[in-house]
Amino acid sequence: MELGWLLCGTAVLLLLHVLMELSPSVNFAMRIGFYCVLCLVSSALAAAACLLVNGGRTVKNMRIIKAVVKTFKYFFGLRFEVKGLENFQVEGPAVIVSNHQSILDMMGLMEVLPDNCVQVGKKELMYTGTVGLIIYLGGVIFINRKSTSSAKIVMGEVAKTMAADNVKVWVYPEGTRNCTGDLLPFKKGAFHLAVQAQVPVIPVVYSSFTTFYNPKTNLFTSGKIKVEILPPIETKGLTSDDVTDLTDRCFHIMRETLFRLSGRPSEG
Repeated sequence: MELGWLLCGTAVLLLLHVLMELSPSVNFAMRIGFYCVLCLVSSALAAAACLLVNGGRTVKNMRIIKAVVKTFKYFFGLRFEVKGLENFQVEGPAVIVSNHQSILDMMGLMEVLPDNCVQVGKKELMYTGTVGLIIYLGGVIFINRKSTSSAKIVMGEVAKTMAADNVKVWVYPEGTRNCTGDLLPFKKGAFHLAVQAQVPVIPVVYSSFTTFYNPKTNLFTSGKIKVEILPPIETKGLTSDDVTDLTDRCFHIMRETLFRLSGRPSEG
């Protein structure tokens, strides 16, 4: 009986392997499915560790979460090439902005995340099972993207928290995932926050995932991701009148860097 089950299991695994090799859609679905299961299981284990070590919701839990997520890249054959980590070493709070490409961004985030840094995320993430639990325990700040007034209130509270707790805040200014190899127009919330708190903006750019990950074509293979942390942009002395110029400046700097890291010609 045991031999029969063993042979049956082996046959199923071989069949799945063949299907993954022959069908890009099967390969994509299997890899995404495995990624989702890995996230759920790892989140449950990390949540238990966070509660045991730190007792509840705190940015200190990000160290535990980071250690766990940094192992994911080995399952998917991803390599990171990081440059400019020294630019995170600013005294006091800062607003970190980066491009946002896919559900795989979490791996890139945890690869370089500095200490005492919290993320701003959409409120819906709270309801994603153990993943929602772990990001809650990590101190992620949730905003309601459907309510502009609510988002402004939250950002106002974030500015106070940054000063009181001496933390950095990580924001995706595109506002949504964008796996096109380019940037979407930036929303101004992160830059209003930086000017209001009079703290520097630190741009972080990840090379395009399109060479190894593209849901539209069912592409998901191994690959290399280049990450560059750019020098801080000071906001001291700036006012709300300068937010548009600051937003545009960051957008153009990050877009040029994205094209360079991705081996794509600049569009001037």
